[in-house]
Amino acid sequence: MTPTNDRRRLGAGLLRDPVHFLALGFGSGLAPVAPGTFGSVVGVLAALFVQRLPLLGELAVIVSAFLAGIWICGESARRLGVHDHPGIVWDEIVGMLVTMAFAPAGWAWLLGGFVLFRFFDILKPWPIRKLDHGMDGGLGIMLDDVLAGVYAGLLLFGAAML
Repeated sequence: MTPTNDRRRLGAGLLRDPVHFLALGFGSGLAPVAPGTFGSVVGVLAALFVQRLPLLGELAVIVSAFLAGIWICGESARRLGVHDHPGIVWDEIVGMLVTMAFAPAGWAWLLGGFVLFRFFDILKPWPIRKLDHGMDGGLGIMLDDVLAGVYAGLLLFGAAML
């Protein structure tokens, strides 16, 4: 498989394949610049709905999306021949759901969660960078974003407790 930094443009025709449709964040991963940011916006939209569920329902959606994402992202990467192509943004969507699971509902919290998640996802402080570079396959693609979501979510939780 080609390294992660392969930024080949992906065609919209990929969206006809259900695996790519999901992995590419319903098309948001096809953005010509900052596809991870566009995927995170889809995560914000998903969080608007998921936050309305009871806590156990919210956790069930997140765990299900994470487990499905291991296969979805791994399979999409395999078919593209690129480990963690920037257009694969299902992991960003799940990372945003993780972030917002720690926060109260509301637009200010969503905006704060979005900014914090993008910060940690881009900066990749320890051990996020180690996971990002050290694990292959769908699990490696998913884990760094989930951990970025945990970091961002814990900061939001702390702010909510003030």
